[in-house]
Amino acid sequence: MKKLILIYILTIVVSCKSEGEKETITQVKPITYNNRSLEEIKKSGFIKVSTAYSATSYFLYKGKPMGFEYELMERFAKYLGVKLIISIANDLDNLIPDLQIGKIDLMAYGLAITNERKEKVDFSEAIYLTKQVLVQKKPDNWRSLKWNTLEKSILHNPIDLLGKTVSVRAATSYRERLEHLSSELGGDIYIDTLKGELTTNEIIKLVADGKIKYTVADDNIAKIMASYYPILDISVPVSFAQRIAWATRKNSPELLKELNNWIVKSKKDVDYYVIYNKYFKNKRNFKKRIKSKFYSINSNQISEYDELIKIESQKLGWDWRLVASLIYQESKFDPKAKSWAGASGLMQIMPSTAKELGVVNSDNPMQSIAGGTLYLKTIWGKFKGVKDSLQRQKLTMASYNCGYFHVLDAQRLTDKRGLDKNQWDDNVENIILNLSHKKYFSDPVVKYGYVRGTEPYNYVNQIYDRYQHYKEFINIQ
Repeated sequence: MKKLILIYILTIVVSCKSEGEKETITQVKPITYNNRSLEEIKKSGFIKVSTAYSATSYFLYKGKPMGFEYELMERFAKYLGVKLIISIANDLDNLIPDLQIGKIDLMAYGLAITNERKEKVDFSEAIYLTKQVLVQKKPDNWRSLKWNTLEKSILHNPIDLLGKTVSVRAATSYRERLEHLSSELGGDIYIDTLKGELTTNEIIKLVADGKIKYTVADDNIAKIMASYYPILDISVPVSFAQRIAWATRKNSPELLKELNNWIVKSKKDVDYYVIYNKYFKNKRNFKKRIKSKFYSINSNQISEYDELIKIESQKLGWDWRLVASLIYQESKFDPKAKSWAGASGLMQIMPSTAKELGVVNSDNPMQSIAGGTLYLKTIWGKFKGVKDSLQRQKLTMASYNCGYFHVLDAQRLTDKRGLDKNQWDDNVENIILNLSHKKYFSDPVVKYGYVRGTEPYNYVNQIYDRYQHYKEFINIQ
């Protein structure tokens, strides 16, 4: 049964300046969230999933969304046959509360299964096993120290934490473990509670920078971070192996069952472990990302061509991040990219089109971006009758991919079927798929014949999906 949760926000302002003034009460419209069943999720066509913006879970690198949780979320959404909508948790302490009240359908962030948490949510099958370790910093001159001196400078046993202060977020299994450890050892381990906005990766960096002395982290996260920050010591375990899992609400048994079926099936496939190793064991690639200017956690850049894209996008009147997503789709930001059909450069301009646009060298980034956006502006002008700017953009991009006249054919066929020719979503996009079949491209209203409709269909969808990621990570300025 569908369940609605209403959250009422009440603002009370009290003033005691004079007898004539009264207490003012402002009631804000209730916020409504749906606790959606699996059936409702499938019927809606999307699943809303929360995760963290971190160096291992979900981030942007050289224009491409990446992350362990991200890749698994994508696969699970595909398994369900729905679109993935990602909600980034700005405060990790809100992951479970947001799930409980129905703001999201699924929490896809690796949390340790604990009895305290099991009272609030239902956990999936384990996505992996790990243990908790102490993260501490070696002396700055550790490389030149004698072994005995280095050994004396760091802790070697959990019992050494008695009387020490360890910094962790409040709503974590790390805090729970430290409290239990303190009890087990019969002494006091002091806990410094950090803000929920900080990810485990960021807290580990605070240790490396000397801003806090100790923290606790999952072993796999600590190892990959220590590969870049060798000044860290992560050799002291503070727990036995723990199961790390995703979570659903208590009233979502069908979704939990489907999730568990998918996890069990996926863990029999080598791809699952390839993904895990990519983010937790491939130290070389992790170091490359950390050093890159085009790593969203480090900077507000998508590519080295951002400034050029911003300038030309202004002339077009589009969000530069949307144009950047189109360029990634065309060339993955490789100015030397060539297609089998002869298109070249960042925006994959055909030789004949380049000549019309005055582009002398398509491999030149400045000329390619200027020419490509000018071509988009020309196509955009042909869809003046489309009042919805989003649909107009999508029709323009589809035309950039497969040709304006093929999109025009699809519009005519859409109109003939009684659908909206000015609406790409669920109208023209579906009809253009038919233009690879003779029955449809032979229709009298179709003037330009066959087109492989899956190409513009996927092209537009993939650009907009990537654009959503860009908007999450990259500021517009």
